[in-house]
Amino acid sequence: MIPLRDSVPARKFPLVNIIFIIINVVVFIYQQTLPEMQWQQFVLTYGMVPARLTGGVAAFLSREQGLEALAAGAFPLISANFLHGGWLHLIGNMVYLWVFGDNIEGRLGHLRYLFVYLLMGAASQLCHVVAHPLSAIPLVGASGAIAGVLGAYFILFPHSRVLTLLPLGFFITFVHIPAVIFLALWFVLQLLNATLAAGVQPVAWWAHVGGFVIGAIVGLKKLKGRPRVY
Repeated sequence: MIPLRDSVPARKFPLVNIIFIIINVVVFIYQQTLPEMQWQQFVLTYGMVPARLTGGVAAFLSREQGLEALAAGAFPLISANFLHGGWLHLIGNMVYLWVFGDNIEGRLGHLRYLFVYLLMGAASQLCHVVAHPLSAIPLVGASGAIAGVLGAYFILFPHSRVLTLLPLGFFITFVHIPAVIFLALWFVLQLLNATLAAGVQPVAWWAHVGGFVIGAIVGLKKLKGRPRVY
């Protein structure tokens, strides 16, 4: 299922959301200019490697390394959200961010959305680290942060409808799907892949699951904090 647009008009110009999309595209284009060896080194440096993070935490707790070394190891929790492994990876993520992110920014406000998005991205990656603490495979992509956006949208905009491109074999159709159904199906698919997959997978399913849950919590807190209308 490919979302094309939703039925909820943006409350305000989604400046931060657009900036996030531009940064992702620019970084990816820069990645494409790098020779193979430099590209791999770039991904290893700025991608989130679970084994490096857990090793850094262990070294810090045992006082083998200082706080600066720990901070350097944790920085990819942010930077990895702006790296992608290929054009399809990038385009798929940016389509979801474009469709759903503007409304979350409108509800949270520009500055809060900026920080919440980055925190959801970092927290979703930590979910992947918990599931695969010794993995040496770099984790890249905005999927975890975007999963958080989807979780918040699921809570805050339950009556929205999503115009969806739906491939059916050799045919393609367009249908309007209630957002709660679209996002519930998306979440269940991520959860099934996470629980049924064996070993370390090329897709960080637990980051998707964790990001969605964290985003739903953000949505619930925002919903709870809304003033009552009498």
